[in-house]
Parts: sequence; structure tokens; C-alpha cells
Amino acid sequence: MSPSSLKTWQRRTLIANLLAQTGIVLTGAVVRLTSSGLGCPTWPECVDGSIAPTSAQTESWHKYVEFGNRLLTFVLVIVALATIAAVRSHNRDRISSGMAKRKTLTVLAVGTFAGIFAQAILGGITVLTGLHPLTVAAHFMLSIGLISVAQNLLTKAQEIDDSPVSPQVVHPIGIAMQFHIWLALLVIFMGTLVTGSGPHAGDSSDVVRLGFDPRIISWLHADIVLLFVGLTIGLLIALCATKAPKLVTRQAWIVLAVCLAQGFVGYTQYFTGLPWALVAVHVLGACLLWIYSVRLYLARNTRGLY
Repeated sequence: MSPSSLKTWQRRTLIANLLAQTGIVLTGAVVRLTSSGLGCPTWPECVDGSIAPTSAQTESWHKYVEFGNRLLTFVLVIVALATIAAVRSHNRDRISSGMAKRKTLTVLAVGTFAGIFAQAILGGITVLTGLHPLTVAAHFMLSIGLISVAQNLLTKAQEIDDSPVSPQVVHPIGIAMQFHIWLALLVIFMGTLVTGSGPHAGDSSDVVRLGFDPRIISWLHADIVLLFVGLTIGLLIALCATKAPKLVTRQAWIVLAVCLAQGFVGYTQYFTGLPWALVAVHVLGACLLWIYSVRLYLARNTRGLY
């Protein structure tokens, strides 16, 4: 191991950061799917005059589900601070080894910390707007952004330095991979429109929904997914034909496997009346699909690995 490579505790901290950013999405989905979105009807307090739930509240057990999800924000803050500490420690190790400090890692780590507070504020806006589907969608997409930052940090921290990248695939495939990552983001965004048009409003059936026909928007979402699957298969064929590095090809296989599994869950939940447990699995699948799509995108270039 290089004296300036990531130490075990540093790498595990960056992995924990990625897991935490993904986990908060899943717990947030459980809040919505159990109709607990307004279990704490105000923000930043749970109820007027109290940060924590009170026995006088009429929201039953839903208040504890929502409050528990809010408490997880503090876990994210702790993990984010640990991430900053890990990056600082890694940079000190590099300097002591005669290597340059990597400012990129510091920016990503601090960005994660700042993003948590932005997410908390947006979460409050979501509550204060009565769980409007557009603010719920924005809340989810910001989490996708934070997952992107966490994965970028984990990947880049395992590179040697911030020198110019070296392409690992031929130029046309590189262009296709750029289109692929944007298509993956479109798939996830369309999923939020399906969610905003469906029955799981996060509280009661009185919560406003988007004006799309749930069946039509679901079909459109599925069509874009099929386009994404086709592009992924095309990339795999091209990567194999050009004898691309195994790391890149392996990431493409993982993306395809996650996408197919996600498609199976999606169709199953659609034809079984959207049971909330399956919807939660689908949300987790969306996060995994995005993580591995980002990993595939980043694998197209390298600065060398320790």
C-alpha cells in the first residue's frame, strides 16, 4: 500500500457516508409510504411549542415515524463531520509523504456537509407546503445529488492524484456513457412524477397530487427505462468488442443487473396495486441504480488507482 493511499478507517468512513446518504432516502420513503409525512405537522418543531412529539398530538404513531426520520439528520451530520475528518487526515498523510494536498476531496466532503443542511431546509418546506408532490420530488432529487457527491468522493479518494484523466474507453463509447448517465437521471426523475401522481401521498388522500394520469405517466416512465436498458446493453457490447478494461465492463454488467431487477420490482408493484413494501424496495433500487450508473460513468476515465 502506498503511504499516501487511504487508510482502512478513512475508506470505511467514506463508505459509511455513501450508505448514510442512501439510508436516509429509504427511511424518508417509509415515512411517506406509511402516511406519516405530516406526523410532525410543523417545522422545525414537531408540533407548536415542542421539538419532540407530545402525547396531546392526534397523529398517533405517525408522529414517531416522522420524528425518527428527522433525528436521522443528526446521524448524517455526524457521519459528514467524520468524512471531513477522514479527508483532512488523508491530506495530512499525503503532505507527510511529500505529495500535494487534494483540494477536490475537501470540496466534496464539505459539500456533503452543506448539502445536509440544504436538505433539512427543503424537508421543512415540504412539510410546510403540506407535502406538495413537487417539493417531495425536489427533496428526493437533492438526495440523489448528495449520493452523487458521496460516490464521487469515494471514487476519487482512491485515485492517485488530481492529474488530467486518462480515457479508458474509445471516444464514441465515452460520448455514449455521458448520454447514459443523463438518461439514468431522467429515469429517476420520471419516477418522482409517477410517485407524485400515485396513491401514496405521504399523509391522507386529501394531499394534492400531480395532474398526470397515473397509468400514462407509468407507461412513459417504463418506456424510458426500456431505452436505458437498451443503451446499457449496447454499451456492454461495445465495451466487450473494444476490449475495454475489466473494471469498466464489470460496472456495466452491474448496472444492467440492477436495472433488470428494478424493472421486475416496478412491474410487480404496478400489477399488484402498489403495496408499500414493494414501493420501498423500488426506492432503494432507484438509489442503487444511480450509484452504479455513477460508478460506471466515473470508470470511463482514470487517474490511476492505488
